[in-house]
Amino acid sequence: MKKVFILMTTAVLVACNCDKSCKTAHENTTETTQVEKLYDYDVEERVKELGIELVRPEKSVANYLPVVRSGNLLFLSGKVPKDKDGNVIVGKLGKDLTTEQGYQAARAGAEAQLSAIKAEIGDLNKVVRIVKVNGFVNSTPDFTELPEVVNGFSDLMVEVFGEERGKHARAAVGFASLPLGMACDIEMIVEVQD
Repeated sequence: MKKVFILMTTAVLVACNCDKSCKTAHENTTETTQVEKLYDYDVEERVKELGIELVRPEKSVANYLPVVRSGNLLFLSGKVPKDKDGNVIVGKLGKDLTTEQGYQAARAGAEAQLSAIKAEIGDLNKVVRIVKVNGFVNSTPDFTELPEVVNGFSDLMVEVFGEERGKHARAAVGFASLPLGMACDIEMIVEVQD
């Protein structure tokens, strides 16, 4: 009788532990499923709808990488903003370019960054969120509409990834000159899935 009691008690304890671990495993599976599907739309389809063509990023021209991944973060170097014909968008805001032209240059830089992200992770649906954007604007000392220029970049990130995942921390800073005389140079940090 004593052996039967011990066996029954052990069976009950095992069943309880199994129930707890099974429940935990189910919760973990549910969480994983929720993490895998971040969007209620296809991000890459959204990019196409916006008329953006993702292209293979150009190789670095110096001793640096266009993207460095550390854990779940991508650190993206600034990209040269180019127009639809592939020409570098050059000029100084406040002298050669209007704020709207600067906005379009920043948007072109954002398109280049989307291409770099896609090349690195293979699928833009894996972007958890845009974390940080640093916008450097080629401008005259008295040009103060730096945020309006960098909005071209930020607005596109929100159009593509939505309010929750596309909005980010940001800096918009004026510089006396930028490489190649380009209008702006914008780098970013992005959180992605494994």
